[in-house]
Amino acid sequence: MRAMLLVNPTATTTNARTRDVLIRALGAAVDLTVEETRYRGHAARLAATARAKGYDVVAVLGGDGTINETVNGLLNPVGGGELPAPPSDDPSLGRPGLMVIPGGSANVFARALGLPNDPVESTSVVLEALRENRRRTVGLGQALWEGQSRYFTFCSGMGYDAEVVRAVEGLRGSGRKATPTRYVNTALRHYLATDKRHPAMTLTGPGIPTAHGMFMAIISNTSPWTYVGPRPVRPTPWASFETGLDVLGLRRMGPVAVASMIRQMLTVSDTLPVGRHLVQLHDEAEFTLTAARPVAFQLDGDYLGERESVTFRSTPNALQVLV
Repeated sequence: MRAMLLVNPTATTTNARTRDVLIRALGAAVDLTVEETRYRGHAARLAATARAKGYDVVAVLGGDGTINETVNGLLNPVGGGELPAPPSDDPSLGRPGLMVIPGGSANVFARALGLPNDPVESTSVVLEALRENRRRTVGLGQALWEGQSRYFTFCSGMGYDAEVVRAVEGLRGSGRKATPTRYVNTALRHYLATDKRHPAMTLTGPGIPTAHGMFMAIISNTSPWTYVGPRPVRPTPWASFETGLDVLGLRRMGPVAVASMIRQMLTVSDTLPVGRHLVQLHDEAEFTLTAARPVAFQLDGDYLGERESVTFRSTPNALQVLV
């Protein structure tokens, strides 16, 4: 079996010694080619190359951003932003299986799959899955805007949450690590400075009541949405890889409304947050968010600029993961 391992050498929670141990373990099980990612978008191009060359498995050692790029490379052979053809109903046709080894700060996709958050423990699990050919078929989300398209594994967002992602990316660009504490502190500082009186977004979709006046929209392909350390955050607790997309929208940014939403997301595991200021959808195939002005847009924790309109689609049976 031929496998390509994509390694992000700057991943938050791994070091050179750990990477060497994992590479040796994988190399003992498969015919392994190792590639290091060197720039943004590189993992997508490497994964597309692995697909074109007929590799059986693509493994990823990195965080959610590297995993997202890899998934897009597997599903979109050009590895770029062009609109890809929808995946076949049979995800095994022409695409390698995906093997995930968490190496980032949150590792939401890996943990949502039930993998350990430790890269060494996770390698043991995926190697066992490889020996037993144990695969899980998962659905993905897809975002489309201005002639571009990108798949996401666990979440996307527009508005306030994407603004926080943008701010944290700026801090990472200056050499600071994206720790849970840094996310929380950045979110608090940004909340104090945000405009709480002029919501920009509207949600529309086939068979969906139009929702106006939204400050933030969280789009989920699974649950949890993220983690604060070991604690899961569940704005859309019914979201699943086996269903369509879920949404939680926020129409008020006052301290009482925001505090209530945060408390419910952190403490309630299987019940939807409640509040008249919330917009909620479950298991939807398609919807669109439009904005009266450009708003921040993120996808799997990767900031993608400001947008005025993004359409979101559910893509069932898109990917096979060894887990």
